[in-house]
Amino acid sequence: MTASRRSFLLGTGATAAAAALVTPGSAQADIVVSGGRPDPEARRFTLAVIPDTQYMFDLDRGDSAPLKATLQYLIDHQRSENIVFISHLGDLVENAQKSEIDDISERFEVLDRRRVGYSVLAGNHDLPDSRTDDQRGRTPYLDKFGPQRFRSSPTFRGASTDGYNSFHVFRAAGKEWLVLALDWRMSAKGFEWARSVLKQHAKLPVILTTHELVYDGGDGNATMSDYGRKLWDELIKDNDQIFLTLNGHFWPPARATMRNTAGNDVHVHITNYQDRYYGGGAMIRLYHFDLDRKTIDVRTLSPWLLGKRSLNPLERKEIELTGPVDRFSVPIDFEQRFARFDPPILPPAQPARDVLVSGTVAYWRLGEGLKDLSGNGNDLTQTGTLTASDDHHRFAPSHRSLFFGKNGHLTTVDSAPLNKQTFERGYTIELFLKLPKDFDHPWCGLFTKLAPGSAAGKTGDDPSEPIATLNLAGGGSLQWAVFPRNLPGLSTNWGHEMVYETWWHVAVVNNGVHTTLYVDGSPLLRNPSTPARGISTAGDPWLVGAYAYNKIVEKSLYGWVGDMRVVNRPLDRSEFMRSKAARISGTD
Repeated sequence: MTASRRSFLLGTGATAAAAALVTPGSAQADIVVSGGRPDPEARRFTLAVIPDTQYMFDLDRGDSAPLKATLQYLIDHQRSENIVFISHLGDLVENAQKSEIDDISERFEVLDRRRVGYSVLAGNHDLPDSRTDDQRGRTPYLDKFGPQRFRSSPTFRGASTDGYNSFHVFRAAGKEWLVLALDWRMSAKGFEWARSVLKQHAKLPVILTTHELVYDGGDGNATMSDYGRKLWDELIKDNDQIFLTLNGHFWPPARATMRNTAGNDVHVHITNYQDRYYGGGAMIRLYHFDLDRKTIDVRTLSPWLLGKRSLNPLERKEIELTGPVDRFSVPIDFEQRFARFDPPILPPAQPARDVLVSGTVAYWRLGEGLKDLSGNGNDLTQTGTLTASDDHHRFAPSHRSLFFGKNGHLTTVDSAPLNKQTFERGYTIELFLKLPKDFDHPWCGLFTKLAPGSAAGKTGDDPSEPIATLNLAGGGSLQWAVFPRNLPGLSTNWGHEMVYETWWHVAVVNNGVHTTLYVDGSPLLRNPSTPARGISTAGDPWLVGAYAYNKIVEKSLYGWVGDMRVVNRPLDRSEFMRSKAARISGTD
């Protein structure tokens, strides 16, 4: 690489900006309360978990105020935190007395009135005889929290005949999720019922809630109890739909990741704070699902304490817990994790005619041939070795790509009209790109004019640079550098470092004055405001998969390129090649 090339590209005066973040749990994060309903289509949503509340409902020794505050908080934050469902993990009360059950039942009526989806289940302290299983018959718990309570619930889908096991289905991120709420002790009939529910809803991801499953085996590592092992062996391990289990009963909190018989991870978590100050203060877990970041962020806090104007010394320590078992993230590729029982429906390949929007100058389906499918004669010729591949962006019109292995590129034929195009009224250049995991090949080209700026009479910056080039800098960041018709020097857009082994949609859009660089339909930051009209030309060909300096091809691409399209007008993001399929999938 020439010294002038590197000097020009690296430039001077580049700065790194640090964004000021509001961390979850800070005062700024909690003062805005919008109310309203959750958004079932948003790809970020929250599952709220309430563990053992038994000491707050303990005859004349309790206090219902903390749970009342918690439930009101969850209602108030339904929209702002997109809380789609609430799960209680059992041991609602301490002594299974009717008076205690009546008291906590009244507290939950606020959710019933608002038709908020939630589940409860019986813990050992909710039952007159904890030695019994779900065939025990009528109890004060069942009278208040049996299936009859949930007949008007928006999420309730059914219960076992005995009434102690139930399941709910809520909608979030544009799909349905199932919650199994299982009794403290399951009978053979209970297990049979649970398996039938899973079989009848075979494509839904499942969160299993119960009172006992794992406990802290030391250092926050969850270990199966004897009953938990039975639950694992008879239900969880052979049902790949179950990806997350939540239980209370024991303390302190702990977590672990186990492997089921399908070879997939099951995240097992115990959460219980009854041993902490004020019986845990109705502390809750918020499981923040983020499908785009492929993460569940977990946060533990006490809404009751958050809402108090003055706190005593012990309360100050309990507002929010930030230890490794209380505040953590669970990495999970949701699509990959659920693929075995609910494979994604990928859009079929589109015919070329569907891609030929008005103004299309050139359209190439790399990996399927070198012909310009727009019919404008901008065909390509090949130099060196290139490999056709079935690998493709999931939303690409075609299902093929071309792998550039550092030693080959494509060139528009000498007679191609594209060679002389100046795009006075704007342009759009689009392609699909994927970089290998070992990408270490900066300044390789994607789409470049062979001739330098000097061939078009340009004298600014380095005239030996190509008239126009879309290339890759270090870390896979994009750069679009062009000698416009109206400027003596270069106009340059810069991108950001991009993840390798991932398909990206890239677009350069000029509206006749300004140029914007997009990745996956998202505008990037470093787009120049200086007017840049058109693209200068010397009638020279375009290179696909190579960069040229002073008309010498210097560096070929290392990576895959799928469909490419050039349009002689600025496209709106809704017109990008990926948009139609992306809208169908809900990921645009």
